[in-house]
Amino acid sequence: MCSSDPGSRLPQPRFLPVSRDEADKLGISIFDIIFVTGDAYVDHPSFATALLGRILWDAGFTVGVIAQPEWRSDRSFSRLGTPRLFFAVSSGNVDSMVNHYTAGLKRRSGDVYSPGGSLKRPDRATIVYTDRIHALFPHIPVVIGGVEASLRRFAHYDYWSDRVRHGILADAPADLLVFGMGERQLLEAARRLSAGEPLERLIDIRGTVFRRGIHDWRGSEHSGHMVIPSFNDVSTSKEAYARAFALHYQEQDPFRGRPVAQEHPKTVLIQNPPALPLSSGELDYLYELPYTRLAHPGYREPVPALEPVAFSITSHRGCFGGCAFCALAHHQGRIIQSRSEDSIVREAERFINMPGFRGVIQDVGGPTANMFGASCDQWTGCGTCPDRACSPGCPNLMLSHTRQINLLRRLRNIPGVKRVFIGSGIRYDLLEADPAPYLEEICAHHVSGHLKVAPEHIVPHVTATMRKPGPGAFDRFISSFEEIQAGKKKRQYLVPYFMSGHPGCTIPDMVAMALYIHDHRLYTEQVQDFTPTPMSLATCMYYTGLDPFTLQPVHIPKGREKQIQRALLHFREHENRSLVQEGLAVASRQDLIGSAPGCLIPASPAITRKWGKKGKE
Repeated sequence: MCSSDPGSRLPQPRFLPVSRDEADKLGISIFDIIFVTGDAYVDHPSFATALLGRILWDAGFTVGVIAQPEWRSDRSFSRLGTPRLFFAVSSGNVDSMVNHYTAGLKRRSGDVYSPGGSLKRPDRATIVYTDRIHALFPHIPVVIGGVEASLRRFAHYDYWSDRVRHGILADAPADLLVFGMGERQLLEAARRLSAGEPLERLIDIRGTVFRRGIHDWRGSEHSGHMVIPSFNDVSTSKEAYARAFALHYQEQDPFRGRPVAQEHPKTVLIQNPPALPLSSGELDYLYELPYTRLAHPGYREPVPALEPVAFSITSHRGCFGGCAFCALAHHQGRIIQSRSEDSIVREAERFINMPGFRGVIQDVGGPTANMFGASCDQWTGCGTCPDRACSPGCPNLMLSHTRQINLLRRLRNIPGVKRVFIGSGIRYDLLEADPAPYLEEICAHHVSGHLKVAPEHIVPHVTATMRKPGPGAFDRFISSFEEIQAGKKKRQYLVPYFMSGHPGCTIPDMVAMALYIHDHRLYTEQVQDFTPTPMSLATCMYYTGLDPFTLQPVHIPKGREKQIQRALLHFREHENRSLVQEGLAVASRQDLIGSAPGCLIPASPAITRKWGKKGKE
C-alpha cells in the first residue's frame, strides 16, 4: 500500500498543511491533492481526512486540507491553490443531514466535529462543496467520498425531504465517487492520474462509482452488470424501490459482487465491485502512521468529537451482524479485517509519551468489539455466503475470544497504562458460541460501572425484522452478567440500547418492551428513535412498507404513533405520561395504570414516582 519509490516521499509533517504558509515551510508550491471536508481537521485515525491524507503523503503525494470552508466564499475554496491531480471532497465523518437534524427533524444546536461545537457545514455538504469547487476549477477532477457520498450512491429515500433523490453522483458535478473506506481507491486514482492516464479511463477502480451517458449505455453490451430499476421506476413505484434495494444489496461483496448499473434521467450510474479487504499487514501500516491525535493547533477551541476517542484504538474493521437499521455492510463490509496484536500494542506504547495521555485507553475495538479475530475460510477467496448471514451457529465461522483476551492482557501490562476500556459495545450472542471467559475478563478489567449492549428490542418478531438476536439470547446474557456481579461490593450495571419506531414495531410491542424494562429494572438512558438513514435495510422498509427480500408488508410507525412509541421507552418521565397513557389505551393495557407494583404510570397525573438510577422505585 505504500509508495513503490520510498525515496520520492517527503517526510511526514506534524500536521498536514492547511494554509499557504504551512505549505511554503514544507517547500510545497502546488499540492498533488487537496482534501475538502465538513469536519474540523483532527490528526487522528478516526477522522478520515487524517488517515487518507497521511496514506497518500506516505505514498509520495503532497496533500493539503481545507477544513470546514466558508461555503459561501470563493476564497475559502481557493486558498490552497489548484491541485495537480484532484480535489477529494467529503461532508465529514457523518452524513451532514444526520449531523444537523434529530429523528424528529429538529435542527441540532451544535456540531461535535467543529471547534467549540459551532455550526459550520451546510446541509448536503458534499453537493454544496462540489458545486463551488467545480465552478472555480472546472478542469480539475473532483473525487467525492465519505459516508454521505458512499451511502447515497444509488437513488435513495431521503427522510429530510421525504422523497426519493438521485444517486449523489447524478446531482454533484464530481468525476468519481469512492465508496467504502477509500484507501485503495484513492491511491490507485492518484497513481494513475500522476502517471498521465486520462481521467475518463479511471472507470475500472474497485470501490468506485462513475457516470456513463445514457445513449452510450443503451447502445452497448452490458450482460455482466446487475441492472437495477431506474430512478424513474423507484421514484414512482415502492415495489420497484424495494426490488432495486434487494438487487444491489446482493452485489456488495468484494469477491462475488458484480458491477451495478442504475439509469437516471440524464446519466447512468455504475458501481464497480467493492474494494478488496485490507490485509492485517495493510491495516497495521495505516494505523501506525505518525498521527498526533490532536486537533490542528490553529483552532482556539477544542473539537468535542475528539475527546472520547483521543486515545482509542481501532483493532478491526467490518461487521457481519447485518442489523437492519445500520448501513455498515455497505461501507466497511461484512468481512472482518483484524490488525495484528503486535501492531496494536505498539500503537498503545506510543501513547505513553503523547501530550494529554493519562494512562487510560478509552476503547479497543471496531464496529463490534468482540468480532476482533473472527474469521471464515470463505472470506479469503469466495467472500460471504450469498444465501445466509454470518451467525454464531455457522460451523465455518471461527469465533474465539481468546485472541482478544490475550491482547487486552498485553495492553494493560504496558508500563504507564492504568486502564484499558471496551467502549465500542459487544455482541452478546457471540459469547454463547465460545467457552472462553470473555465476559468475566472484561467485567473484571475493562468495564468501569457500565457495560453497553444493544438488544434494541425484546419482542421476537421485532428483533427478527431488525436482524438482531432474539430476546432469549439477551435473557441468558443478563443471567450470566448477574452471576458475575454476585458478591461484588461494587457491582456493575448493564446499559442496554433500545430503539423505538423501527419498522415492524407496534404500540403493543413497545408496551411489552416498557414492561420488560420495568420488570428487569433496566436503565433507559441509551435509547433512540429510529431515523431512516440512506442505504439501510430498515430505511427501505420505512419508505416502501415492504421487506425488500420477500416483498411482504411491514408495519411502519409514523406520526403520532412514533411519538407514543418513544414515550413508552421513557415511561418513567412525568412529561411523557399523557402519551404513555394513550399508548396503553391503544394496546388495551389500562391495567398498567395505577399504584400496583407492576404498573407503568400512576392513576393520577398529580402523583409522581421517584425512580432510582437503575429503575428502582
